Amino acid sequence: MLTSKEQSLLDALEPEALARGCDIVTIEVVGASKSPVIRVYIDAEGGVTFNELTEAQSWIGEMLDAIDPFPGAYMLEVSSPGIDRPLRTPEHFKAAIGQKAKLKCARAMDGRKHFKGTITTATDSAVTLDADGCEVVLAYEDIAKANVMGTVEF
Repeated sequence: MLTSKEQSLLDALEPEALARGCDIVTIEVVGASKSPVIRVYIDAEGGVTFNELTEAQSWIGEMLDAIDPFPGAYMLEVSSPGIDRPLRTPEHFKAAIGQKAKLKCARAMDGRKHFKGTITTATDSAVTLDADGCEVVLAYEDIAKANVMGTVEF
């Protein structure tokens, strides 16, 4: 689900994040290659505070400056995963069992690339959705992007 550049950034940042008591949910590199935006989504048990986000912005920025992942300028954004939290690892999918999610596959599966449904099971290799009464099993390696479909109740 991550590009090779995103994976290399995750590999570099993840040990420090764990040492600081937070989890890197995912990393996205978007925009022009000459001045991309690097988005780092972090979380911690009980959620992250504004102060934790500010601290993470600082240490992640310092680490990225040392790594120098892109020649020239880049923009760093550090935030919480939000209501439509990304799903990247089997653990993320397991924690989201019972929630609605939207998934985009890298290639068409049964003539479709986009799926929406409730996550019913998640193993170490695949996730199962109830999509409009039909059971859909997708291997993680086939998923390009996945997010919980957050709901707000009033």
